Amino acid sequence: MSSMPLDVRMGRLEGAYEQIAKRLDTIEVRLDRIDTRFDRFDEKIDALRSEMAGQFRWIVGTIFGTWVTTILTIFFHHSG
Repeated sequence: MSSMPLDVRMGRLEGAYEQIAKRLDTIEVRLDRIDTRFDRFDEKIDALRSEMAGQFRWIVGTIFGTWVTTILTIFFHHSG
């Protein structure tokens, strides 16, 4: 057992706990920043997904319109 008085040892423990609390607070702040960055990244991905869906609809519409026009052209060319 240590020869130091109990109050000195308790003071050291309290100091150590304060340091641990400060370090954990620092880690928590860093994790909050990372979480904020991930939220912004998710927003950008969602915007990109929305834009791609719109472009896909335009492409499908163009292909369908071209296909219908081609079929109608063939149909009216042969029937006339």
